[in-house]
Amino acid sequence: MKLYGYYRSSASYRLRIILGLKKIDWENRPVHLAKGEQLRADFRAINPMGLVPVLDTGETVLSQSPAIAEYLEEMYPQPPLLPATSVARAKVREMLNTIGCEIHPLQNLRVLKYLRAEYGQDDKGVAAWCREWIGQGFAAFEKLALERSASRQYSFGDSLSLADAWLVPQVYNARRFELDLSPYPVIVSVDEHCQSLSAFADAHPDSQPDAPPP
Repeated sequence: MKLYGYYRSSASYRLRIILGLKKIDWENRPVHLAKGEQLRADFRAINPMGLVPVLDTGETVLSQSPAIAEYLEEMYPQPPLLPATSVARAKVREMLNTIGCEIHPLQNLRVLKYLRAEYGQDDKGVAAWCREWIGQGFAAFEKLALERSASRQYSFGDSLSLADAWLVPQVYNARRFELDLSPYPVIVSVDEHCQSLSAFADAHPDSQPDAPPP
């Protein structure tokens, strides 16, 4: 199994977490987004959208992190990252989509490049843009987690779920853009606990082979 991704890609980070939690053997195939490697013909032959992540299972090729996560959950059900009941599963998906649909698309690399090229935004302006939309999304996620997190160690209930795999990479980005996290104590608590687990530590951007040296 091969995962094409980028060390700082949130969507790739999510899948690295899931692969680690499920103890699946996989090969890391870095695609350097900042250098435009995703736009090369050889990569577009794998994914015509020119985006990461892409998972090559050996039998098929999949893109889009939610679809890949659902595939991994079905094919490798242990440990489960979705709850047992339909209502609980819907609530976890609601939480991860708060991040995946309401935050992430507004601060991915393509959007930030467009802000710079078309609107002349510098690093300060781009960071302010990211803080605004991450903050709005985190305010909603914090309320959901406050209601649903039993121990403040996990986003939902008292065990790991896909919501945690979506949250932790977004917290990484929030810190990268210097968002004040003090209004989101449950998010901070969940992130701190998850970071203590080996699957999350191994998936961290700084632990990836394509990460620049410190």
